[in-house]
Amino acid sequence: MDLTSLKQQFEARGIKKVKVGGFDIDGVLRGKYVSLDKFWSAAKDGFGFCDVIFGWDIHDVLYDNVEVTGWATGYPDTHARIDLDSFRVIPWEPDTAAFVVDFVQKDGSPHPACPRGLLKTVLAQAKSLGYSATFAAELEFFVFKESPASVREKGYRGMTPVSPGMFGYSWLREGQNKELLKTLWDDMLAYDIEIEALHTETGPGVYEVALRYDEALRMADKAALFKTAAKEVCGRFGLMPTFMAKWSHELPGSSGHLHQSLWTEKTPGEKRNAFYDAGPADKLSATAKSYLAGQLALMPELTALYSPTVNSYKRYVPGVWAPLTATWGVENRTCAIRTIVGDEKGTRLEYRQTAADMNPYVAIATMLGAGLFGITQKMTAPSGAVGDASGASASAPPLPRSLKEATAILSKSTAARAVLGAPFVDHYVRTREWEVRQFERVVTDWELQRYFESI
Repeated sequence: MDLTSLKQQFEARGIKKVKVGGFDIDGVLRGKYVSLDKFWSAAKDGFGFCDVIFGWDIHDVLYDNVEVTGWATGYPDTHARIDLDSFRVIPWEPDTAAFVVDFVQKDGSPHPACPRGLLKTVLAQAKSLGYSATFAAELEFFVFKESPASVREKGYRGMTPVSPGMFGYSWLREGQNKELLKTLWDDMLAYDIEIEALHTETGPGVYEVALRYDEALRMADKAALFKTAAKEVCGRFGLMPTFMAKWSHELPGSSGHLHQSLWTEKTPGEKRNAFYDAGPADKLSATAKSYLAGQLALMPELTALYSPTVNSYKRYVPGVWAPLTATWGVENRTCAIRTIVGDEKGTRLEYRQTAADMNPYVAIATMLGAGLFGITQKMTAPSGAVGDASGASASAPPLPRSLKEATAILSKSTAARAVLGAPFVDHYVRTREWEVRQFERVVTDWELQRYFESI
């Protein structure tokens, strides 16, 4: 997208202002409205954006342990560079254009804490090896008849779901909420986020959206933007969704599965699926097996990057299809990685460890980087699991069961630093250590109910 054609589109669509923003370490979209004059200036040279967005947590509380910014540096501006190819018009604000930004350093290299920059760095590595990467995201989310004000008034207890009961794949519930779903579908399509499928999941008011596959960076943009956009769309109906991994211990969690494949250029303009081989029964190529092996080998030490919150680990309980071990299997949903056997177009891997609370940029960069690590190291995958793979076994390493454990493992990982770079990993570890400390100091409702009277 060049500035001349962009100005023509602005004029044709009646654009009066622009919204620009980028994603922080937790996947929160931080941005602002700017005037057209400001936008045209920033489109050429970029603009300053306070780097506190990498110096505070998900609730804007300043970290006391990070080094990329802080009191010692005075929280200066970092440089935001607008990605003109991310151009969208916000359907519910039709006079407003929207763009995603990359946060970069003075020399133009990615800011060490920028998740989108991290993914672009890993994609450059894939390109150097002759691969392009295709991903698709599936996100589950619960919807409530609540607002940001009402959930706070209720203390996040006694919330009313948009519909009651356990109605997985329910034609009935989808029809009863057809206006919401129609608006969500149509607005996302107009927002350049194409939905492939949308249905109820098992639980009161829970839905799963499958976003149509795309190039890895565009898919990360779409998955990250979808979470914010869904909250805006639902808000117009007096509703509120949550993408927490597990909002209630009595209900299933909200997964965030990622489908992935690598492609090489067969002839100019024609690509070949590097994961497909017509010979073996499982149709997986040697490249796919090495890619898979890298992900499995690094899965325990990279878990904190896939599962970024304290709450993420509430989902890792037996019997709910959330993986507990580093396993893979053909069409096996009890494994951490499910291989989907198809023709050359459809053969792919489904990464099932991640939940809806993931940061799509970090998760995609991490699993792609781990897979490329397996390829470059010529790693060999273990045999695929048959039957229930969720229990511990001698051949399948268990996955960390808390953010504290996962972060401690990540902090010692040389492989993680080889895959993602030490600056990002070191910063990320500090932010997760902070998150754990915030949790450990809080007295929970469970403790009050358990001990207040009886102890």
